[in-house]
Amino acid sequence: MEFPISLEDIIAAHQRIAPYIHRTPILTSESVDKIAGCELYFKCENFQKVGAFKARGGVNAVLSLPEDQRKNGVVTHSSGNHAQAIALAAKMAGIPAYIVMPKTAPEVKRKAVAGYGAQITLCEPTQQSREENAARIQKETGATFISPYNDYSVITGQASCAKELLEDQPDLDIIIAPVGGGGLMAGTLLSAHYINNRIDVYAGEPEGAKDTYLSMQAGEITKVDEPSSIADGLLASMGDKNFEIIKPLVKEVFLVTDEEIVEAMRLIWERLKIIIEPSCAVPVAALLKNKEVFAGKKVGVILTGGNVDLAKLPF
Repeated sequence: MEFPISLEDIIAAHQRIAPYIHRTPILTSESVDKIAGCELYFKCENFQKVGAFKARGGVNAVLSLPEDQRKNGVVTHSSGNHAQAIALAAKMAGIPAYIVMPKTAPEVKRKAVAGYGAQITLCEPTQQSREENAARIQKETGATFISPYNDYSVITGQASCAKELLEDQPDLDIIIAPVGGGGLMAGTLLSAHYINNRIDVYAGEPEGAKDTYLSMQAGEITKVDEPSSIADGLLASMGDKNFEIIKPLVKEVFLVTDEEIVEAMRLIWERLKIIIEPSCAVPVAALLKNKEVFAGKKVGVILTGGNVDLAKLPF
């Protein structure tokens, strides 16, 4: 099957962004392995620039823009991590960034975006409000819109995460990552497909925002009207560009409840001594819930980010 992004595209994107991102470490924990019943290799994107994997796609998207598209700046909508990535990338490129954020976005993420010098517009916490505000700003400023996930240059940048994971840990049987809008999942699937297509890739998704799960069942994009979950980074609706990659390649989508997400988040805080955000705990919750699938296997887990509002911890 032909995909719109090649291995050469992923390698070129990785080389383009390498000077501006961290090559994040892989952590292991014997005690968590024992609990999970498998060998886990945690790819720690919570240590990434802006505190999340989103730096990869954001930097690649901005640096890939031709000069005439760059000059009026960039605009996007995001609950936080992609917002920070685009704000940082625009700052590096010396161009303006206009960011539409839902007014429910965590304060820690809002402050970080402002810290990179971006201009923030707050909107209602709906997809429609986000898109309408971004379109209005685009019209007023002439800025180029960069989707948080439904954009090939974003997907290609996110693919560099699994590429690094497979270079550092080539003998994995399985990779599991969370899915929201689908940029990371699509990129992860492509890297695994090209580098070692014997690897099974699974997705974890919150029960309250299960549009990918429903879309896989239906064979076409199926939206959830009012998604809600503690995993605020996974509330976005699946993008069509992502779904055309995810649909033929993902092994299965596992659903988890908010209670299971909090439990998994707490486990990682306690055992690995690192900070992860709720969205990031979703794949951990999924593998703990479906131990029989992962039993005895070598599993790469993408820990997507660590931007937690410490004033609102769920435990």
